[in-house]
Amino acid sequence: MEKETLRPAEVFHYFDEICQVPRPSKHEEKIVAYLKEFGAKHQLETKVDAVGNVLIKKPATKGCEKMQGVILQSHIDMVCEKNADVEHDFNVDPIETYVDGDWLRAKGTTLGADNGIGVATELAILASTTIEHGPLECLFTIDEETGLTGAFALKEGFMDGSILINLDSEDEGELFIGCAGGIDTVAKFHYKEEAVPEDYFFFRIDVKGLVGGHSGDDIDKGRANANKLLTRFLLQSMKKYPLSLCKIEGGNLRNAIPREGYAIAAIPATFKEAIRVDFNLFAAAMEKEYAQQEEFMQFVLQSHPTPSPAIEKAVAKKLLLSLHAVVNGVFAMSQEIKDFVQTSNNLASIKMNEPGVITVQTSQRSSVNSSKEDVNASVAAAFELADAEVKSGEGYPGWNPNPDSAILRVAVASYKAVFGVEPEVKAIHAGLECGLFLEKYPSLDMVSFGPTLRGVHSPDERMLIPTVAKFWDHLLHVLKNIPAAK
Repeated sequence: MEKETLRPAEVFHYFDEICQVPRPSKHEEKIVAYLKEFGAKHQLETKVDAVGNVLIKKPATKGCEKMQGVILQSHIDMVCEKNADVEHDFNVDPIETYVDGDWLRAKGTTLGADNGIGVATELAILASTTIEHGPLECLFTIDEETGLTGAFALKEGFMDGSILINLDSEDEGELFIGCAGGIDTVAKFHYKEEAVPEDYFFFRIDVKGLVGGHSGDDIDKGRANANKLLTRFLLQSMKKYPLSLCKIEGGNLRNAIPREGYAIAAIPATFKEAIRVDFNLFAAAMEKEYAQQEEFMQFVLQSHPTPSPAIEKAVAKKLLLSLHAVVNGVFAMSQEIKDFVQTSNNLASIKMNEPGVITVQTSQRSSVNSSKEDVNASVAAAFELADAEVKSGEGYPGWNPNPDSAILRVAVASYKAVFGVEPEVKAIHAGLECGLFLEKYPSLDMVSFGPTLRGVHSPDERMLIPTVAKFWDHLLHVLKNIPAAK
C-alpha cells in the first residue's frame, strides 16, 4: 500500500497537508492561519475567536435545508513527543509519515492523527461539492492537549448548531457518549545543594524504550511508568547505601505515560561493583514483571564523569518516598460500566528546570466528580506529607452519558445500515472537550466517534488505514440522516 493510494483520497489529502503545518499545543498560529486561508479559498464564512478557535460555516445542500444544524468538532493541536535519538523541531519541521502495512505512522515522532484526522475529515467535507448535509459548522479548537484552553474559552453564541459530533475518538465501531473529567496536581520540592564526598562514585541510570501511551486510554493496560521505575531503584539503593541523589528527570507531558527517565547519583567508591550488580538484578526483575507489556524496555547504568552537587539528603529522601507512595495507574473501576476505568492518576513528569526546585506533575481523571476529588486529595496528601509545595488546577468536567440521545440513535442506525452490525456504545476514560461545551451550550446533543488509533501521545502513534474509510462512510451517512429541526 502506497501513500498515494490511501482512501478516502480527499481525507488523506488534507491530512497530508496539515502534517506540513507545525501545530504544537499553545503554538497553533500556523494552523489557524491555514484554516483562515482555507475558508477564504472556498468562500466559506470563517471566524476566529479571541483565543484562536476557528469556526467555518457551510450552508445546507439542496433538499437538506430543514435539517437540524450540525457542528463537527476537532482540536487542531497535537502532542509533540519524539524518540530521544530523533532530531525534530515541532515548531518548524513537518511530520514525516509512512505506510507500515495497514498502519500510517510517523518517523520517530507522534503522528498527530490525534486529532489531525478529525481536522482533515472536516476539511474534506467543507471542500466537497457532492456530500449531502444540512446546515454545517466546523469547529476547530486550540490547545486541547495541554489545558483545554480553546474549549474553556469558547463563548456562548459563537456557534448555532443543536447537534455536535466530536471526531476525537480512537476506536472505529465504537460510539462514545461520555468521558472522564480531569485535574492536574503539581508538587514542588525546594532544596539546597550539598557537596558529595571526594571518594564517591558518580553514576547515571537510564530507563528507556517503554511503550508509554495515552494517560487516559492506556492507563489500565499495565504499562510501566519510567518515573516509578527510577524511584523504585533509587529508593532501594538509598536504604542500602549512603546514596547522594544529584538529579532525576523523567516524562514530559501530563497526558502521556512516561517512556523515558534518568537519574544521576553517587555512592562510596567501595560500593561501585555492588551497585552494578543490584542494577542488573533490578533490571532483570522489571523485565520479568513487565514481560507482557514492555518488550523493548532498556536499563542502562554507566559512570558519570562529571562530579555534581547533590540534592540535600532530607529532601531527596522525602521526594523518593512520596514518588513511591503516590498512586499511579487505576485508582477505581466503574461500578456501573463493566471493565471501565472510573478514576486514575498518571505520575507524568519530574523536572529540575529551576535552580533549587524539583517539579513533579501529575494528572488525575475520573468520570465521577467525587472520586476525582478523592484521588486528587490522595495524590496531594502524599506530596504534602513530604513537605512539598502542592497546587491543583481548576480541572475540567466530565461528560455524563445520555443513552436517550437523538444523535446517538441516528449514529447507531447509520452504522447498522452501512455495515450490517451494531456499533458499541461506550464512555471513555480519556478527556474530551464535550463536557466543557455543555457548560456553554447545555442543550447540545452530542456523540463522538473516529477511526482506530493506537499509541497516541507517543512516537508509536499509528492510524489503522482501513478504518478511516469506515469512519468516513459512517459520518457521511449520519449527515444525510440528521432529523429535521423542530
